Amino acid sequence: MTGQTPITRSELLDRAAAYAEIVDIDVETAAIEWDISERAKRRAGCCRYDRQNERVTIVLTWAAYREMGWERFTKTIRHELVHAWEFTHFGESGHGSRFREKAAEIDAPRHCEPFTEGRLRLVCTNDACEWAPDRHRASKPVKYPDEGYRCGECGSEYVVEHRDSGLIWRTNREYQRARERLGDEW
Repeated sequence: MTGQTPITRSELLDRAAAYAEIVDIDVETAAIEWDISERAKRRAGCCRYDRQNERVTIVLTWAAYREMGWERFTKTIRHELVHAWEFTHFGESGHGSRFREKAAEIDAPRHCEPFTEGRLRLVCTNDACEWAPDRHRASKPVKYPDEGYRCGECGSEYVVEHRDSGLIWRTNREYQRARERLGDEW
């Protein structure tokens, strides 16, 4: 399978496991369990750790692979391998400085590349700032943008945009009106 583009889910799992073997990271790759997610809508992959059995499972999202292709998707595999490394060496994993350092060593991104566009978007009100992260669900910053949340880059206020309708809100009251107006189109 090495060198070939995976076409089936089984081939993707086999190729990912083989690829993991050549990534220069101190993880017992043969002990990693690999799985496919058909349900994930936002994340391209995840790494799960069973503390009781000290077992690592890397779950790859089929839709993300189909959207990205093999070459781009290898970044996701390397990212999840950094999580596996942290879990097996420290019993926990996040995206902090230890993760950043190890990710830089193996050319893995700190955060996985998104493969779908969010239904919602936070947009900074500072014209000089380009911060505009996607959101897929109505989290607290989406529902309550006026309750102390700020732009992640410059600290300015932001507005929330519903992509499909173009509706924008700055307060919880405006959010409630947008939800009512959109109804089933939310």
